[in-house]
Amino acid sequence: QVGQAAYSASKGGIVGMTLPIARDLAPLGIRVVTIAPGLFSTPLLAGLPERVRNFLGQQVPFPSRLGDPAEFAHLVQALAENPMVNGEVIRLDGALRMQP
Repeated sequence: QVGQAAYSASKGGIVGMTLPIARDLAPLGIRVVTIAPGLFSTPLLAGLPERVRNFLGQQVPFPSRLGDPAEFAHLVQALAENPMVNGEVIRLDGALRMQP
């Protein structure tokens, strides 16, 4: 998004570190997985007017709504239970790509 260069750079750094850190920590039996969430119904978004929350949810291709925190937790549980997932960045955003 316009005006988000620093934010984008910080997120890019996390994405770029995921695999090398996973490789560094593998001998210790530690896995590294990054979750890149989209728009979730959090206390921060709850402070926005309902019309704004609805608009943001409609920007998500499918499902066309804000994510539920339980869905985030479900992914965390699935990742913890599957030992082969390592060194990966997983988007959890309903295919959302924010407009400029």
